[in-house]
Amino acid sequence: MKKKVLKFGGTSVGSIQRILHAAKIIKKEHDNGAKIIVVVSAMAGTTNNLIEHSKSISKKFNKRDLDVLLTSGEQVTSALISGALNDLGVKAKTWMNWQIPIITEGDHTNSRIINMSVDKINNYLSEGGVAVIPGFQGISKSGEITSIGRGGSDATAVAIAKIFQTESCEIYTDVDGVHSSDPNKIPLAKKIDKISYEEMLELSSLGAKVMQSSAVQAAMMNDIPIHVKSTFTNRKGTEIISEDNIDYRKAVTGVAYSKDDAKITLLGVADKPGVAADVFEPLSKNQINVDMVIQNISADGKKTDLTFTTKRQDSKNAVSLIESNKKIEYEKTHINDKVSKVSIVGAGMVTTPGITFKMFRSLAEEKINILAISTSEIKISVIIDENLTIDAVKKLHKTFNLD
Repeated sequence: MKKKVLKFGGTSVGSIQRILHAAKIIKKEHDNGAKIIVVVSAMAGTTNNLIEHSKSISKKFNKRDLDVLLTSGEQVTSALISGALNDLGVKAKTWMNWQIPIITEGDHTNSRIINMSVDKINNYLSEGGVAVIPGFQGISKSGEITSIGRGGSDATAVAIAKIFQTESCEIYTDVDGVHSSDPNKIPLAKKIDKISYEEMLELSSLGAKVMQSSAVQAAMMNDIPIHVKSTFTNRKGTEIISEDNIDYRKAVTGVAYSKDDAKITLLGVADKPGVAADVFEPLSKNQINVDMVIQNISADGKKTDLTFTTKRQDSKNAVSLIESNKKIEYEKTHINDKVSKVSIVGAGMVTTPGITFKMFRSLAEEKINILAISTSEIKISVIIDENLTIDAVKKLHKTFNLD
């Protein structure tokens, strides 16, 4: 008898009607003889509302209590799904994070799952029951409720698939799979039938919202096949699998973009050993992630311009930390928070020459100026003016025959 994880995202359980519909999907899988563990997100919009409630109380809401508050959303959905299943005649039970328990470590609001007990749930599955588990949360070794970060229900589902050694992990969402770009913005974007972990990891980290990047990474490390499906259609969906099973005749798999970036430039930095480390050390200590880094050295080798990108929400804090840093000498700082990052991703790029040229030429044809560039074996990212984002995505989509 197969053991499956079925994970339902916020839009899939966004109303009572949708919860009842999800329960019917679960019942069908259960009636087909599978042992089912269900993982659920909070109903769409719930987590954002809870965050707003916390901000209305205090701008410095205690992180411990914030975890208690935010994890309540998934607990509500769990109870409703379990109730819907029982009403359909399916034996079901909700298991809270502390009842299993799901053990986590790390900071509040950003912890990670390290283990969970399997005996009680396995026994319940053997009795024909469906176990319903709230995603996004766990409990620390000291007994504190913790959350795994936004989108953490995906990470919960993958962790359960690993620890319970299930045959599959199915992610139900409001789209019918992974697309070559955002289908809401690019109508010609097409569904990808199969995609490698590496490609999906790049796409998710670059702004594609189908799956959380840490969940994809965990699936890749443990070789757990993921199947992304629509809750609302019967289409096949997308399989996220090992690259050994992928057809790489198409060099570029998808185009991703994000509009939450900012570009920061330090002009006239004194060029000496350790200066880059001195710039980025306080950012690291304040948990500000740095993405692209570009350094231009002057002809005399005495001064350099240092450009890097961060998330837009961190940009002002980053500049403040730099300006208060007495270790570095520079003339002035410049910040541009009206930029976006556009990326092409494809494992086939490794063996296909000319991809970089084609990308840059196609952007030039649209009179789109490139402000920064970052590359890896299977990704090329550029920073451009935010207003030109969709034009760039459409052009690249067409250039690499993804329409």
